[in-house]
Amino acid sequence: MITNFNLRSFKSIRLLDLELGQVNVFIGANGSGKSNLLEALGVLGAAAFGRVEDESLLRRGVRPGVPRLYKSAFPGVARGAESHILFEAKESTGAKYSVTLWNPIDKPNPAWRFKTERLERNPNDAIVVRHPAELKRRNPEQGYAALKAVELEPGDAALGLMEDLRNFSIYSPNTPTLRGLVQDQQTREPLGLSGGRLPEAVKELLEEAKTNNALAEPMEEVRELLDWASDFAAGPSLDVSLSPSAARSRLVIEFTDRFMIKSRNKLTGFDASEGALYVLFAAVLALHPKAPRSLAVDNVDQALNPLLAQKLVGALCRWTIGNNTGRQWLLTAHNPAVLDALPLNDDRVRLFTVDRDNKGQTRVNRIDVEKLLANRKDDWPVSRMWMNGLIGGVPNV
Repeated sequence: MITNFNLRSFKSIRLLDLELGQVNVFIGANGSGKSNLLEALGVLGAAAFGRVEDESLLRRGVRPGVPRLYKSAFPGVARGAESHILFEAKESTGAKYSVTLWNPIDKPNPAWRFKTERLERNPNDAIVVRHPAELKRRNPEQGYAALKAVELEPGDAALGLMEDLRNFSIYSPNTPTLRGLVQDQQTREPLGLSGGRLPEAVKELLEEAKTNNALAEPMEEVRELLDWASDFAAGPSLDVSLSPSAARSRLVIEFTDRFMIKSRNKLTGFDASEGALYVLFAAVLALHPKAPRSLAVDNVDQALNPLLAQKLVGALCRWTIGNNTGRQWLLTAHNPAVLDALPLNDDRVRLFTVDRDNKGQTRVNRIDVEKLLANRKDDWPVSRMWMNGLIGGVPNV
C-alpha cells in the first residue's frame, strides 16, 4: 500500500507531502485541485510503466495536455528554481520510487523525458539511480526502473510498489458507458475506466461469490443497497427483451424488480436506474479479485441520492478494511452525506480537504479527527460542519 506521496510543480500543486491511509477521501471546491492530485499519481504510474506519453496517461485516466499546462507556473517563483516536475511514492515496506520529468515547453515531444529516477527497496538498498548526466548515455524517454523491474523476483518489495503504480487508474464512470450504449475508450479488466465491461465483471463476481465465503456478506449488502430490486444477474442479451434501438452487447445486467408481477419484473441495464449501475460498478472494484490494489474514483458520489451515496461509501470502507483485501482507494466527493459514512476513528480511513491559497496553489490538509470532534457544535455531523465552512474545502463564493 502506498503510504507517502510527494509532488512538486505539477499543475496547481507546487508542493505536496501526503501521508495516505487505505481509504482516502478528498473534498474541496470545484477547481481546487482534487483531480490534479489523482492525475499526479497516474503520471507516476506511467513512469513506472516506462514511458510517459498521451497513450500511457489516457490508459490510467489522466487527461492529456501540453507541457505548459502540466508544469506549475506561479508568479514569484524564480525561473529554473523548479524546472522539473517531481513525483515520489513510498510503500509501508520501505520501497520507494521517484522521478523528475520534463518536456520542453517551446518544442514539446510526444513523450516526456526522465531527468532523474530512483527505485529502492529501502533507503540502504537502491536498485536504480539515474542522474541527469546520463541523458546522453540512456534513452531519456524510457524509464530505466521499468527495465530493471524485469529482473526482480516475485515478492520483492520494490517490484510490488512498481506493480501497484503501474496498475493504478482513475475511474470516472458515466451512465451511457455503464448501460453499454457507448464503447469504453479505456478498456481493461475487470472494468473499463468509464464503466465498460460491467455485465462481464458482474457475472465474474457472482461466479466468484459461489466459492468464496468471504464474499457472501458483502454481496448481500450490495443487494440491500438496491432497495427496489430483489436480485441482480448478468446474462446473454439474446435472452431478454431489448428495444430495437438499443446497442445489443453479448451480456447485459438484469435486475428483478421486487414490486412488479413475475411476468414483467425483469429490467436490464438499459432500463434500470443509473444509481443501481453505479452501485454494481463500485462493488466490482471493491470485491472483484482482478481489481487493481490501488485505484481512484473521481466523484464517487456521482448520480447517487445522498443517502445511497452515504450507504455505498460506508460499505466500501467495510468491504476494504473488514475483508483485509489490501485494496487502497483515493476518492473525491462533493456530496456532504459521504462524510458521515466514514469511520474516521479508524486511522486507515482518512479525510482530506483540498483548497487553493491566496496565491492559487493547491493545499491538501488531513482532518485531525480528535480536533474535529472536540470542536463539534451541538453534536453536528461532519457533513454539517463541512457545509458551514468549519473544516475547509468549501468554495469562497
